[in-house]
Amino acid sequence: MKLATLKNGRRDGQLLVVSRDLRMAVAVPDIASTMQQVLEEWQAKHRALDEVYRALNAGIATGAFVLDVAQLAAPLPRAYQWADGSAYLVHSELVRKARGAELTPELWHDPLMYQGCGDSLLGARDDVALESTDWGIDLEGEVAVFTDDVPMGVSPQQAKGHIRLIALVNDVSLRGLVPAELAKGFGFFQSKPWTAFSPVAVTPDELGDAWDGQRVHLPLTVHVNEDLLGQPNAGVDMVFDFPQLIAHAAKTRPLGAGTIVGSGTVSNGDRSVGSACLAEKRALETVRDGKPGTPFLTFGDRMTIDMFDRNGNSVFGAISQRVVEYAPPLLA
Repeated sequence: MKLATLKNGRRDGQLLVVSRDLRMAVAVPDIASTMQQVLEEWQAKHRALDEVYRALNAGIATGAFVLDVAQLAAPLPRAYQWADGSAYLVHSELVRKARGAELTPELWHDPLMYQGCGDSLLGARDDVALESTDWGIDLEGEVAVFTDDVPMGVSPQQAKGHIRLIALVNDVSLRGLVPAELAKGFGFFQSKPWTAFSPVAVTPDELGDAWDGQRVHLPLTVHVNEDLLGQPNAGVDMVFDFPQLIAHAAKTRPLGAGTIVGSGTVSNGDRSVGSACLAEKRALETVRDGKPGTPFLTFGDRMTIDMFDRNGNSVFGAISQRVVEYAPPLLA
């Protein structure tokens, strides 16, 4: 099943069921009006939604219309919790190597995780508006899962049963602001602005054998403008799988329905597949040449993140966003 949210002038938008080929959609107000409602009432709602999905794919759904991806918000336009991990340690290892540091041993056993701004999540075609290119604007291609209510203290095996939806992520990062923030010893804040999501979120069964209950075993295709940045496989070199990340987040607190947990930048030890962020490419250049040659993003650049199944079909639809200059409000 594929679900999306249509922009309708309200913060939580209108829930849509979307066809497998991402061409058609239908609203289902008699079942649920928002994605948050679905996640809070999953057991009561998902079977009825799946019946609509089957009818939509068969071409017999009442009220179906042609989907305009540009009119979609993030599948969950605002989340009570957006927690992003760092599961691909080959990425962290490389970035640290470029600045002459090493991974500490505990990071191989206890995942890194930060809390991002979940109050406003970007749709797949929304511009990324920022004030300055001096901030080191970067994209990060990731995979994320949406949960229902997760009790505190769950095991990874138990956490697996709370994964309801999967989506792609562009976790925009401002690399120029990161060092000063981390030096304070209190984590990211200003360096992690709005995060964007794929047009649809899908139930795990949509991925077939590419989903093993823990990881998505498909390449993530990332472009900057017309240039391919990389196609790392999301199922390779993921040291901490999604159930482990959820269990980590829930160690000392329950997670409310609608929590989103991200994988961190998808990265493979096989560097021939490229990268899912510019910081990694710049780190490779630094290790090889002593300094980076690839610039960060500037105004007018476009970021595209997609994932294709083994038949070449887009699973989630593409995230495709421009970086634009933000004009702050005038002082009164």
